[in-house]
This record gives sequence, structure tokens and C-alpha cells, in this order.
Amino acid sequence: MKRRTWLTRAVAGGTALALSLALAACGGDSGGGEDGEIRILVYGDATNKAETKLVETFNRTSDVKAVLDTIPGADYQAKLQTIINSKQAPDVFFNWGGGSIQPFVKAGLLMPLDDLIAKDPALKSSFLPSVFDTAVVDGKPYGIPMRGTQPVLLFHNKKVLADAGVSVPTTWDELLDAVAKLKAKGVTPIALGGGDKWPTQMWFQYVYDRVAGPELFKRAVSGDASAWDGPDSRKALETLRQLIDAGSFGTNFDSVKFTDDGSPTLLARGKAGFELMGSWAYSTHQELDPEFAEKGLGYSAFPAVPGGKGDPANIVGNTNNFYSVLKNTKHPEAVAEFLKLQYSDEFVKEHLALGNLPTTTNTPKFLDTSANPEYAKFQFGLVEKAPAFQLSWDQAYPPAAMTPLHRAVQEFFNGSIDADGFIKAMQALPKP
Repeated sequence: MKRRTWLTRAVAGGTALALSLALAACGGDSGGGEDGEIRILVYGDATNKAETKLVETFNRTSDVKAVLDTIPGADYQAKLQTIINSKQAPDVFFNWGGGSIQPFVKAGLLMPLDDLIAKDPALKSSFLPSVFDTAVVDGKPYGIPMRGTQPVLLFHNKKVLADAGVSVPTTWDELLDAVAKLKAKGVTPIALGGGDKWPTQMWFQYVYDRVAGPELFKRAVSGDASAWDGPDSRKALETLRQLIDAGSFGTNFDSVKFTDDGSPTLLARGKAGFELMGSWAYSTHQELDPEFAEKGLGYSAFPAVPGGKGDPANIVGNTNNFYSVLKNTKHPEAVAEFLKLQYSDEFVKEHLALGNLPTTTNTPKFLDTSANPEYAKFQFGLVEKAPAFQLSWDQAYPPAAMTPLHRAVQEFFNGSIDADGFIKAMQALPKP
């Protein structure tokens, strides 16, 4: 995944131009594209290859042309907040559903998609219901799935594990044993992009699920702050502390990032044994080192925690990403036609080629065309069988909670706060 220094603009024909936008909010002016254009804003990463091709497909037959804008992943959320109510606001934009769009809905900035779905029911029926519903707010749909489901997996370097005599862990005790063996070999057991903070959060999501089950977080994100201060919550924190204190993440994880390829490079070059990351890690490795992605990268489900309340088949991550539509778009008909591409056969094949797993009902018939069919089928099986799929904490909560949430997980990991401090911080998060 290459970081883009500037916001880039991909236009018909695939030409990329550097586009520096004035990102100061201008208050109240409707945004969207120029006459004859719709602007599509997405998170900048390796998946933009598929989005560029779909824009080109759309532009071959549409009089209104789509323009694809990207913002580097590390900057996306902050800059989206700045431009969403300005002259630079897009017609259609990438998001995570859930809490990530609630403030925009409350501010009256987004278009409910009921009318578009009434005209084209496939905009809803073509997607798995559990995924589509993530972007339903107050009973109305505000997003169409536009990438792939993104469960968090435990990735590993096959050679590093083999050299240390380590098997893929299926239980928490086996993971701790693997940590000890990798340390003895002089390898950082687990790569962690702690500088980004959200990769650290993934460890909390899974351990809380395995120890307490999904109900604790459901209560918390629904506004019951007392859920954070109970025996299950404290047990989850004790379990995490055990892993941290074992030296699992080395000593400089807060200076490493995923977004600048730091942590995936540690894994690919044999400097680390494991990395807990969203399924997009495959496309990142495919771009950085195709040979390692094909032959050296392994993956597995998160280990079970004996005695925990969570089903070992539960998964966490992003159910999908979504396209939401600016209420004041000048070209709603063109936007509707563009959204139809998100359940097309072309969409499915382009994303499978990148290692992504679309959540359309036609996905299963194309799994063998994936960049890695085994990987695609593994993910599909996890998602299909999961009793619970917990949305990433920083996407389930509203955007105002992201900074204090990330600060809390980072400070607990580096020892700046203890369990009481973490619980207090989580109880103080802005309510949905």
C-alpha cells in the first residue's frame, strides 16, 4: 500500500492528476461535482485499482462523468470531516457505516436511499443482509456496500514460524507459547503498527469478544457505559496485559505504522512472526512483495480463549465499506447508475483479483477467480459461519469518539494507564 502525498484525481481514461484541495470548511454551500460530473471520494490504498476501473466503465456510457478522488488512508477520516459540509464535498463518499455516518445523517447532509432502492431493488437484495444493514441509520438505508467484507485475521510468516518450531495457534495458551519460542529465536513475535493506534484496537476487539462475548460491546455502544466496568471487562484487560507483558510486541511498536508499510514489512522480511490485521493485508502484501503474498504469507482465525463466553467462530472487523450520497448532489440519476456497478459481475471479479471479498449474492460463483482462491474461500467461510461479526469499535462509535478511544488503547498497551484508567476512558466516550 503506497501512501499518496496529495489528494489524487483519477479521471476517464485512468489519468491521475495531483489535485491540492482547499480543505477549510465553507459552511452550508452544497458540494458535489461540476455540471456534468459526479465526484467519488475514497480511502486511498491498493483497492483504488478496482475503483478506477469501475469509474472508467461507468464513464464509457454515461453523459455525466464520474471523477475519482482519493485521500491517503491515514488522513481520510480527518479530511472527510473537514470537507463534507464545504464546496469540496463529494457527491458520493467512502465510509464504514455505523457510527461513522451518524453525525452526517443527523446534520441532514446525506440522502436516504429508499427511493433509489424502490426503483432498483437490487441495490439492496444483491447484498448480504447482515452487511447491508450496517449502513442503516434510524431505520433508513444510507449506504451501498462498495468493497469487500474485512474480517480481522491473524497473519503469519510461514518460514519464521517453521524455523522457530511454531504451529499456528488455535488457543490463547498456544499463542503465548509461540511468543516465547519466537523471542528465543530473536524475532519480534507480533508486528504491531501502534503508531496508527487502530491496529492496537484490534487486539482489544478480539480479546473482549473471546472473554466476554459480543454482548458487552453491544451494551457499551448502545450507551450503557457501566458495561465497561465489570468482571468480564477486567478479565479481558488482564488477558491482554498477559500478552503485552510477555514481550509479544517488542519495545518500539508505538513508532511503527501499518499505513506507511512499516508493520507489514516487518512480517514479510522475517523480522516478526505474526500480525493481527484486517483482510486487506493480503492486497497490501500483494503490492509490496507478490512472491511473499503468494508463498510466504499465512493466515488463521483468532485463537480461542478457554473459559471465555465468546464463540471462537465470532469475528471482528469491518463488515464492509459503503458509498453514501450527498443529499444535495446535482446528479442523483447518474449516482444511482454508478451505484448499480457495485453489485455487477465486473465489480466482484475486480475485487477478488485484489484479494478482497465482496458481499454480493453473486460472489460465490466467482471465488475461483480470486487472486488467491484458497484465501477467498477461507474468508467467505468465516463470514458465512460467524455467529457474530462485531464492527470495529472506532466505526461503531461516532467519529468524535475516535481520538479518545485510540488514545485509551494506546496508553493501556504502553503502560501509561492501568485497567481502571482504561475503563474510565471508555466510560467517558461520547455516546452514539
